[in-house]
Amino acid sequence: MKKINDTTIALLIDGDNAAPKRLAAILEEVSKQGTITIRRIYGDWTTTGMSGWKDLLNANAIQPVQQFAYTKGKNSTDSALIIDAMDILHGQLVDAFCIVSSDSDYTRLATRLRESGLFVMGVGEKKTPDAFVKACERFIYVENLDVQDEPRTPERRPGTARKASAPASLSANAALMRKLRKAFNIAKGEEETASLSRIGQALRRLDPGFDPRSYGHASLSSLVNALHDRLEITREEKGNTVMVRFLG
Repeated sequence: MKKINDTTIALLIDGDNAAPKRLAAILEEVSKQGTITIRRIYGDWTTTGMSGWKDLLNANAIQPVQQFAYTKGKNSTDSALIIDAMDILHGQLVDAFCIVSSDSDYTRLATRLRESGLFVMGVGEKKTPDAFVKACERFIYVENLDVQDEPRTPERRPGTARKASAPASLSANAALMRKLRKAFNIAKGEEETASLSRIGQALRRLDPGFDPRSYGHASLSSLVNALHDRLEITREEKGNTVMVRFLG
């Protein structure tokens, strides 16, 4: 791949399988990976189900692609998207793809694009089957795009007593700690410590859907700092490299 700022991306949206209210957040997230040079959304624009997208197309320079449902109850959108993706691939028009859908039907497409050496990013809901998530190099859950940087305090209804409760410790999340330990072991090699950046790379290889926002933190650095009871964090004197070591 080219450097991140030079990477060109084809954004292909399954309009039958995505919510228009999250479009702005999706565009912002995908733009972190490079420049979106192809923007297409697929669906049957004769149906009322696509009406929510219509006002967003011109404002965001997204090209609508009409796909009629040839058989009642069957979705032809995925076929149209897949055919276009292969045309873009063979035309060597971009360096990366982003597929916006929660449909496992795109699993083989994502695998095929990666076999050709392209970066593949997926965006979908947490209900997305693991097969599609794992087929992507990076997967973003749209629910995380709605999370605020600072947690909001829930409003208390009048007449109810405030309950004193401490938030559950992240270190008690066994699945998270196992994942971090595996990534740490990959990143450290023969050393006792590993850089935070290498741990992040290992986490993404282990789980393309890994996102600190799933655990209430905006960044991996914030998440790791919250695990101070299990991890030792140091910063190298030369440079800004953050080093991590497991305690015990």
